[in-house]
Amino acid sequence: MTEELFDIYDEAGNRIGAAPRRECHGNPKLLHHTAHVVVFHPETGDILLQKRSRDKDIQPGKWDTAVGGHLALGEDYETGARRELAEELGVTAPVKLEYLFDGRIRNEIESEDVRVFGLRMAEGFTFQASEIDAIRFWRADELFAPENRREFTPNLCAELDELRKRGLI
Repeated sequence: MTEELFDIYDEAGNRIGAAPRRECHGNPKLLHHTAHVVVFHPETGDILLQKRSRDKDIQPGKWDTAVGGHLALGEDYETGARRELAEELGVTAPVKLEYLFDGRIRNEIESEDVRVFGLRMAEGFTFQASEIDAIRFWRADELFAPENRREFTPNLCAELDELRKRGLI
């Protein structure tokens, strides 16, 4: 089996090569592109989060954006988002993704340029047990409670702050 490779970039956004997953995850010096999908409950506006598998490579057991991941070599953001939706939540039907924002996330764990999409959907999820331990919808007050945020990945916290700043939650 060939190891999965991802494009890597310099701070100016120029592609400088490719690196395998094991080198990208946990290495903040390797800037990569990711696509995230924030899944909103269509009636309540609550946000679906995933709890990473306890065996996942970085930040195991932490809560994170319901859908997200590195773009495959040469993949555009929307294609990556749809692939991740299928892989992580089993959503293969054509659904309407709404562009929300582009962001830069830099922390001690990883550096990524991310395009965030929104999806209003309440059911039909069949998540991968190898990747995700649990999924559930969270209310806005729960998302910003300090005791809960300690259980979130740093990237999720940054994304939630941006969603709130933009009035999306």
